[in-house]
Amino acid sequence: MSRARPNMNVSERIAAVRIQFPVTERMLYLDSAHQTPLARCVRAALEAFYEQGFELAGPKPAWLRRAEDVRRQVARFLNASPNEVAFTKNTSEGLNVAANAVPLTAGDNVVLIEGDHPNNAYAWLNLKRKGVQVRFVKLQDNEVATAQTFAPHIDERTKVITLSHVTFHAGQIHDLASIGKLCKEHGILLVVDAMQSVGVVPVDVKALGISVLAAGTHKGMLVPQGLGILYVRDGLDELQPAYVAMSSVARPPADYVARPDDLELRADAGRFEYGNLNLPDLHALAASIDLIQSIGVPEISRHVTALGDRLIAHLDELGVELVGPRDRSQRSHIYVLKLPVQKWADHFARHQVRVSPERGGIRVSFGMFNNPEDVDQLAEVIRRGLTDGLADGVSDTTTEVD
Repeated sequence: MSRARPNMNVSERIAAVRIQFPVTERMLYLDSAHQTPLARCVRAALEAFYEQGFELAGPKPAWLRRAEDVRRQVARFLNASPNEVAFTKNTSEGLNVAANAVPLTAGDNVVLIEGDHPNNAYAWLNLKRKGVQVRFVKLQDNEVATAQTFAPHIDERTKVITLSHVTFHAGQIHDLASIGKLCKEHGILLVVDAMQSVGVVPVDVKALGISVLAAGTHKGMLVPQGLGILYVRDGLDELQPAYVAMSSVARPPADYVARPDDLELRADAGRFEYGNLNLPDLHALAASIDLIQSIGVPEISRHVTALGDRLIAHLDELGVELVGPRDRSQRSHIYVLKLPVQKWADHFARHQVRVSPERGGIRVSFGMFNNPEDVDQLAEVIRRGLTDGLADGVSDTTTEVD
């Protein structure tokens, strides 16, 4: 099985990784912002897990030790400590954990970007029943949020600023470093949805000043749905879980009898874990992180941005507009083409091109396995559609759930 090796240059490593994704032999897959296809090594890790369960009736102690190994892998990946990492089901669970853990009272406020992923908004809007105010900041699809975006909307009762690192609907990369600095200066928590960035864009939770990060692993992290990562910065003891299980407490009873007089919670992020973990996906995550690091996230980011450069050049030639930012420092792997969704979705499907409908048009999203030839092939499919008159009319509104 081909794998990237350290002595290869970047192009050779990407070519080697592409072989890990057999879907590239069957279709033009440009939908990594929806989910990434299964890699051979990730499938092998899942099969090895199930084989152990089949042959050995589930060696759970060994699996749990492996889970802690993966926790350490994830911590290194984010520049965090293992005690700051918990595992959840998905991004939405992590964001809801955060929303219910922050000690908010009536009159406090949380600031979000209008039109950001709805699952983040709903987690905080749910707190309006407690008198918490949710403020929305307007931002255009081609704008990048900075500290200046939020500064006019905060006051002494602002407790949280929350946003996506990379937006699912236009692809801009927000300036978390400046926002994190603003939050630190004002004693505000920064809660980040990293679903579209982790594994594709470098994420250093310390350098960016992130308080809480939530991300699923079925996109840039290459693992099937059902596993999420939750980072909670050490020292945020005021964040307390809304739910408690035996795995959440500092001294779980060895005899499995709950002690009413001993409810002390774990001091680390593990206080937000409830019961059994998704052990199969954790085994898969170990393999996927190894695969990602065989190239390196900075190189992956440069690679998909270069593919974006090539795509924009084609779009300019074809006269197709881009919904999100054009500046390469403000974008990564997500590009929304201003094309009428109903007509073009069918056109791409007929030509075996996997993309997603989006609120501004058709979303194209690159993965580590895509190459320049994929972009050229996409441009040719678009050219055929334009020749057939599919660009007539205004792009309709269709929202893809992240």
